[in-house]
Amino acid sequence: MNLQNLLIILPAFLLTIGILVTVHEFGHFWVARRLGVKVLRFSVGFGKPLWTYVSPKDQTEYVIAALPLGGYVKMLDEREGKVAPEELDRAFNRQSVWTRIAVVAAGPVANFILAILIYFLVFSVTGNPAMHPLVKPLANTPAAVAGFQPGDKITQINERPVTTFEETAMTLVEEYLSTKTITVQVETQQAKLAERTLDLTNTPLFKEENDVLSKVGLEPWSPKLDLVLGQILPNSPAEQAGLQPKDKVLAVDGHKPETAEAFIKYIQQHANQPITLQVERTSGVSELVVTPALKEKDGKPVGQIGAGVGERVPPELLSSLQFTQRLGLVDSVTKSIEKTWQMSLVTLKLMGRMLTGEVSLKNISGPVTIAKYSGETASAGLPYYLGFLAVVSISLGVLNLLPIPMLDGGHLLYYVIEIVKGSPVSPRIEEYGLRFGMAVVGCIMVLAVYNDIMRLMN
Repeated sequence: MNLQNLLIILPAFLLTIGILVTVHEFGHFWVARRLGVKVLRFSVGFGKPLWTYVSPKDQTEYVIAALPLGGYVKMLDEREGKVAPEELDRAFNRQSVWTRIAVVAAGPVANFILAILIYFLVFSVTGNPAMHPLVKPLANTPAAVAGFQPGDKITQINERPVTTFEETAMTLVEEYLSTKTITVQVETQQAKLAERTLDLTNTPLFKEENDVLSKVGLEPWSPKLDLVLGQILPNSPAEQAGLQPKDKVLAVDGHKPETAEAFIKYIQQHANQPITLQVERTSGVSELVVTPALKEKDGKPVGQIGAGVGERVPPELLSSLQFTQRLGLVDSVTKSIEKTWQMSLVTLKLMGRMLTGEVSLKNISGPVTIAKYSGETASAGLPYYLGFLAVVSISLGVLNLLPIPMLDGGHLLYYVIEIVKGSPVSPRIEEYGLRFGMAVVGCIMVLAVYNDIMRLMN
């Protein structure tokens, strides 16, 4: 990780955490104020205050603190200090159980609303960069057994329509959590509809962190692409042989290389051996002889010609592989709500499967992973960053609704018990619950940081 990456990652991470925490705590704050509860402090971050403002109207203290990994809203409460008699009706603990439920639930709800608004913005304004769900099977995988062919375009999964590669992956995960036999409808390269049946009974998708589709045996398909030379280094074997940037490689020693990787591997294996390249440029087709120089790479001798090489997608094929998904206002609202609900449900199910061992605890991510993807998506462009922000916001909302004391869901559990039994949970039970909740959340945080470190080391 170099300095340039850090200059992108750190601001993107702080922006991400700042938005998510502010929106979550604002949910608590806004509903509390609307329902007559006095708010003493609204803090984004923990620890030493870096900026403080006290509202002259209601004396609410607004704080930005040094440690940005969280925040809180402190309300007037007799359990935390003496309350003046004239303000008892504004104390949180004096409110009805339904008011307390509304205030506590407002934080996670705000995160879900943020996700819906973000998805709406992406679908209706910026456009969602998407890939058509064109796939090819990997050998010896469930997809190969199911009969998938290169260029199959997935149209339905268990009769649920999909239009993008992202939708395909998410719908496949959702269906896998319900059944291990999945029927996939595809449109073949011959424009015919066909069905492929995936049997994933013996394919655990979440024991490791690898991409779900690759475990199924599917990866994005693309037609054979042009192999084109990029930068030519000065005084390199490539320059001496007369190669030029934008040369299209037609053949290497009489054989057409299938990929850039295959071309590079061939060059590396032929150090100090003349190689005949057939290339095409604006002036026509030429045959040039280049002799790769012997260099050392990762402690091993390899051949290099001093030229960059890549696979170019012809413009006429680009639209068949990717597109920008844009929807009308009504469809954007519907799609945004559906996607937020789908993501929330899948997240909750995956968390539940962690308890049974079906989903590995290695999938838990911490601040380092969030920072990494904040930087990567910010670099990729606004729609990518917004999509990432929506996913993390949904995860934060679902996590906070878990019935663990110390989290919002733990407080909601206490209030449900209060409704059932007709009286609040005893202070002693709350104290034990708080200790248990702190231990659970502490373990989750330690595990998340540990997973982050392992990802960096690997």
